[in-house]
Amino acid sequence: MIPTPAEAYALLKEYNSGEFHLKHGRIVGTVMRWYAEKLGYAEEADFWETVGILHDLDFEQFPEEHCRKEQELLRQHGVDESIIHATASHGYALTVDIKPEHQMEKVLYAVDELTGLIGAVAIMRPSKSVSDLELKSVKKKYKNPGFAAGCSREVIERGADMLGWTLDDLISETILAMRASDDID
Repeated sequence: MIPTPAEAYALLKEYNSGEFHLKHGRIVGTVMRWYAEKLGYAEEADFWETVGILHDLDFEQFPEEHCRKEQELLRQHGVDESIIHATASHGYALTVDIKPEHQMEKVLYAVDELTGLIGAVAIMRPSKSVSDLELKSVKKKYKNPGFAAGCSREVIERGADMLGWTLDDLISETILAMRASDDID
């Protein structure tokens, strides 16, 4: 089964109750949809969004088994192996050895941590929004390892490398992608 984005969000809510995790799933889902359309995969936009929504399915309840437990949970729900592989691959070299292969998986790997960092920069702005956020503001905070310390710069850079993009391009494009999710509360 390949869940729709709405079905994916309902499944995410079965295992997550904290607003942070629910919002993160919605934001990453929207960002993934934006990238699908931008990169020529518009016909797969629902699939990309579903993967984005489900990528941290297990994190709230099973943080020590992240990306491993979600595979089990998704299989229990009869979810297609392509989604299981895609969601688990964002934990590559961290919690699992499942390497991102498809461009969608590489995008997820690159933007998961980055959306958190960009979101942290945005909430410090007077607007509390990405709508007026620029690359230079994110780069300034990015260089400070104490800022949004939980957002791995190593993973973000590895993701940019996987995609063959510069870090600046990845950040700039992800800011634009996050503007599509700016109305998520």
